[in-house]
Amino acid sequence: MSDTFRTRSKNFIAMISMLVLVAAPVAAEPNESPDILGRALGPFALTDFRGQVITQDDFADADVLVVAFLGVECPLAKLYTQRLVELRKQFADDRRVAFLGVDANIQDSLAELAAHVRRYEVSFPLAKDNRQKLADALGATRTPEVFVLSRDRVVQYYGRIDDQYGIGYVRDEPKTHQLRDAITQLLAGESVSEPHRPAVGCVIGRSKKPDASSPVTYSNQIARIFRDHCVQCHREGEIGPFALTEYEETVGWAEMILEVVEDRRMPPWHASPSSKQFVNDCSLTEQQIAHIRAWVEAGAPEGNPDQLPEPKHYVAQWQLPQEPDVIIDVSPEPFTVQAEGEVEYQYFRADAEFPEEKWILAAQLLPGNREVVHHILAFARPAGSHDGLGGERGFLVGYVPGSYAAVFPEGTAKRIPAGSELIFQVHYTPTGREQIDHSKLGIVFADPDTITHEVKTTSAVQPKLRVPPNEANYRVSAYSPPLPACQLLTMAPHMHLRGKSFRYTSLGPDGAREMLLDVPQYDFNWQTGYRLAEPLDLPAGSRIFCEAAFDNSEDNLNNPDPSKEVRWGDQTDDEMMIGYFDIVVPRKADLSARAQLIRDLKQRGNWSSLCQKFDRDRSGTIERKEVASRLSDRFDLLDLNQDGSLTEDEFEQ
Repeated sequence: MSDTFRTRSKNFIAMISMLVLVAAPVAAEPNESPDILGRALGPFALTDFRGQVITQDDFADADVLVVAFLGVECPLAKLYTQRLVELRKQFADDRRVAFLGVDANIQDSLAELAAHVRRYEVSFPLAKDNRQKLADALGATRTPEVFVLSRDRVVQYYGRIDDQYGIGYVRDEPKTHQLRDAITQLLAGESVSEPHRPAVGCVIGRSKKPDASSPVTYSNQIARIFRDHCVQCHREGEIGPFALTEYEETVGWAEMILEVVEDRRMPPWHASPSSKQFVNDCSLTEQQIAHIRAWVEAGAPEGNPDQLPEPKHYVAQWQLPQEPDVIIDVSPEPFTVQAEGEVEYQYFRADAEFPEEKWILAAQLLPGNREVVHHILAFARPAGSHDGLGGERGFLVGYVPGSYAAVFPEGTAKRIPAGSELIFQVHYTPTGREQIDHSKLGIVFADPDTITHEVKTTSAVQPKLRVPPNEANYRVSAYSPPLPACQLLTMAPHMHLRGKSFRYTSLGPDGAREMLLDVPQYDFNWQTGYRLAEPLDLPAGSRIFCEAAFDNSEDNLNNPDPSKEVRWGDQTDDEMMIGYFDIVVPRKADLSARAQLIRDLKQRGNWSSLCQKFDRDRSGTIERKEVASRLSDRFDLLDLNQDGSLTEDEFEQ
């Protein structure tokens, strides 16, 4: 049986920021509308998910009526549905308080509303505001947004429920309780001390009047942008909280989409334009954002469906080049993730062991439940050892929302040493209801005879962290060890909740410097691996220099405790500074073979004599086509950057 190890991880009631506050489009705080306070609510009639009509008369006995606008796909609304259920229980003995849930989104159906009630065990009426008359009457714009009305049905408070969840941050618990306090004060016959706190959430999907003459439509422009930049995550079964594959689903999110793309919160991409080019860059151009803006301002017209682009075809589960050779359970049994509260990292030891050396051509961690899996890391370590998993030791592959399968270039692979076992680190995030996960690892093995180069994960690390309390811009740096001649493939900066910025620079043995990756606004919620569009050749003796900044001030809303000096540690309220990166180096067997080959060549002559024999066009380099096919293996041993051309520098290295 596999062993399960646990380590405490505070401040993770939900680093749902990934799945809730960042992956989902969550609104900026709107401007206050003072005229809403004191507004009287007249008669209304709504239909609940069972088809029953709900009117103001159903709440005639209540001295306080709470009207909560919710959405079945908005992640914040999901979290706060659970909070509203709890508050309803707190006031259950006081019949003077009544709760009414309202869904005014045009994209939410009654069937989805019924499922929401079942999943979250909603104990108060939840009805559909089909024509958005109640939303208009109260001035509702967001989900979740609450309105607290007195006995005469006048608005005494409106806005957010509490301050636990916000844009890009999650607190262990609320510091302020606006809704609870408003109810308590009204029941006591007092005025509400804080009558308004702007709601943070998703824009209510409103009915629209599309402009049929608009040159920009969903079919001719917008669907293409979404296909190429959004649908990877926003499709059925993926981490996006709603799909962007059909017009009917998309149109209700139009204003919300415009807000998050103009704010550059979506698509999630944090490298500055001054960085190298990356194959997984999902950011939008200014022109693409302008197209979305024009579409929304025109009422989000559908256009001619005949102009829709061909959809991309995604693998339902695996994104591997072929069916995996082996599938390994991350946890021995399905794991239950609690609805709310403190979350612990889970460490699982897999049953699978590897008595023989294995080479990985491709690997993918497949979360069993994307709603609750924040990340998974897989490590290979000597069987039976109790070594920690710090740094890059034995790192094989990772999963974070939006990540792809690890598929290595032809002729390269990652190595699992003989006698290894697999250890998984899993971070789960509650979503307001109890859920089950059973994640898996799929591996495609490579034929060892085809592998000439090994992919290695290494890093620049600064473990001597002492981030002072209340410091908004604490800077540290770190160097990697000197590297062999290699190619750089990927960079992945790692810090925790106080991480502010991160930068990679290559330092050549001759003192040459090149900035590779600049992340001016680091976001712990997105553990992005930046994959270079073209592998970068690094000469022997090069180093990677990493610089990072931490924000341990009150201004960092993610900060668990600004008054605390923060040091290195595994827990999320500790800190780390690791600049991970992947390099490609000749496999060990090839290094010795190359050394022997060079000795043989030098016994026969120098570079000039080698050119005389093979450099037919007298270019000063030896091209692959100039070498007999029977010598191609030897050519590859000398061609360090694998560009098909052998130079004197490579020969001398």
